[in-house]
Amino acid sequence: MKPTRLALAAGMSVLALGAAACSSSSETSTGGTTGGSGDESDLTIGFLYVGPKDDYGYNQAAYEGSQAVQAAFPNAKILQAENVPETAEAETVMEDMIEQGADIIFPTSYGHLEFAQNVAKDHPDTIFVHQGGLEGEDKLDNLGTYFGTVYEPVYTAGVAAGEATESNKLGYVYAFPIPQTLANINAFALGAQSVNPDAEVIAVSTGSWCDPGLQAQAAKSLIDQGADVLTQHQDCTKTIIEAAEAAGAMSVGYHFDASDLAPNGWITGSEWNWGPLYTDIVQTVVDGKFVDSPYNGDFRVGLQTGDNPFVQSSYGSMVSAETQAKIDEIKQSFIDGGSPFAGPVLKQDGTIVWESGQQPTYEEVETMDFFVEGVTGKID
Repeated sequence: MKPTRLALAAGMSVLALGAAACSSSSETSTGGTTGGSGDESDLTIGFLYVGPKDDYGYNQAAYEGSQAVQAAFPNAKILQAENVPETAEAETVMEDMIEQGADIIFPTSYGHLEFAQNVAKDHPDTIFVHQGGLEGEDKLDNLGTYFGTVYEPVYTAGVAAGEATESNKLGYVYAFPIPQTLANINAFALGAQSVNPDAEVIAVSTGSWCDPGLQAQAAKSLIDQGADVLTQHQDCTKTIIEAAEAAGAMSVGYHFDASDLAPNGWITGSEWNWGPLYTDIVQTVVDGKFVDSPYNGDFRVGLQTGDNPFVQSSYGSMVSAETQAKIDEIKQSFIDGGSPFAGPVLKQDGTIVWESGQQPTYEEVETMDFFVEGVTGKID
């Protein structure tokens, strides 16, 4: 009997997740099953990625998380679909996975959520877990979302970049001015300014989660403006990091540790370690405990909860032991309840957002619609 039906018999429901991404054509592949026995022997799990699974970024991190699930549940069948756009095509892919027996589906792109909700309503026996949060008001027993607090490791990466820069110009390539992206840009800028008050972050939008051509143009523009450090909020990061390395600039990664692409210019980065969270979600489903669990809603974790899947990447040789120790102290301050946005925080125009002694809630950060002082760029 399928674990999902067992779980539903025990009063279980479906989980769906969404995450930031771009679009392309999709193709579904099947991971083989290996030996062993247990309740998961008939379990089928589907993963949707908005881009390729080897993008040195968001999708590769999610793919590696799926491999951790395969290792934890060796008898499970894993279905993989790359390059699934944030359109109705995602519904077609999920329906196809259900035809193949999917008990749990992970739509891992920000824009997959709406389509996961549509399919979840028609298939109450399938669990949907969407990566990226933002579940909305219509709660479903077979749907949930999850994400980690991303701006804390981005802030500490900014600290390392602020120490490393010589030109005091840091380039930031981003996709869209959504609150999560703006929070990351601002956190990076504030981290850099905390150790280097002269640091300026130049922000450039590509209007796409993964367009290597536009990324190359943005990287060149930033380097031409004097930026000697490039970072990004993009799904795929390879083009930007390689452009920085070729120009003799330094890099800060995002989503995935891409240090092997920049042997000379890698500073650090922030990356996803999805394996433990994915595995716990699947185990919750197998145990018949999904309904009304933390995963059957908008599940968020961060440094304060001690299980944030978004972590600091490796350090490059230019990051001193002193800087690493400083970053460790900052991380501890966040664990103790501090925030990258502890006041005073000012907007570009000098307007005070949070006074000294104030700091925003997570919910307030999730509505951010401005750049802080020290960021050059326009929000269109």
